Amino acid sequence: MTTSRTYRIRRPGRLVAEAGTLLVAAAVAFPLYWMVLSALKPAGEIQSTHPRPWTLSPSLDSFRRVFEQQDFGRYFLNSLTVAGTVVLASALIAFLAATAVTRFRFRFRTTLLVMFLVAQMVPVEALTIPLFFLMRDFGQLNTLGSLILPHIAFSLPFAIWMLRGFVKAVPEALEEQAQIDGASRTRFLWQILFPLVFPGLVATSVFSFISTWNDFLFAKSFLISDTSQSTLPMALLVFFKPDENDWGGIMAGSTVMTIPVLVFFVLVQRRLVSGLGGAVKD
Repeated sequence: MTTSRTYRIRRPGRLVAEAGTLLVAAAVAFPLYWMVLSALKPAGEIQSTHPRPWTLSPSLDSFRRVFEQQDFGRYFLNSLTVAGTVVLASALIAFLAATAVTRFRFRFRTTLLVMFLVAQMVPVEALTIPLFFLMRDFGQLNTLGSLILPHIAFSLPFAIWMLRGFVKAVPEALEEQAQIDGASRTRFLWQILFPLVFPGLVATSVFSFISTWNDFLFAKSFLISDTSQSTLPMALLVFFKPDENDWGGIMAGSTVMTIPVLVFFVLVQRRLVSGLGGAVKD
């Protein structure tokens, strides 16, 4: 009787929570749905003054214009190179730095951690012009390095601060036991500690990948004349025209840009959930 009564009391609340979750999910998914729908609509329906949330005559003409764009494959490869390099480099550096600030005691350690937080508060737009002159002085303008280096720098503070919790959660007694068994510090670092904090690395890599893959500000600012170094967000500028924008091409290009992000999420979703769970627990 008690179990049945408890079930009856909790069920309405659970239904409300599920309904609210579905509404939030629908609100989040609707822009993606409208993007894909606009990419599949023929030109007449896109320009219609009475838009409908469906189409009875889907067309792939917008996707054809995107893939027929000159050097589209090069732009895709450039974006993949920049995002992949940033993810790998920031993950490696953040892992080593998080281990250092967690396992070792040195002067200004707390100050360094506070600086990581302060770095997260500085808007990217405020640093674009100083970074432009810095890249010019180093001779990195119109190169992929001008995109890789700033994104690594902006990804590191968040990654180090987040991974610090994962490293701290590993007991120091485990390292002491490994040393007793004859393992060096380097072996402990890569064979024991690295697998334990790997879910945290995946979680931070997702944020690094998304911010780098969707970057337009740095690409527009640092890639001035060499279009062969352009990335996918820059390729969308072709569909923005002075007289009339090609919204079908813009939506189709945006859809193509979204696919690698979705694939990346599918590949790391299990590690991502455990990584975010570990961060919340810490």
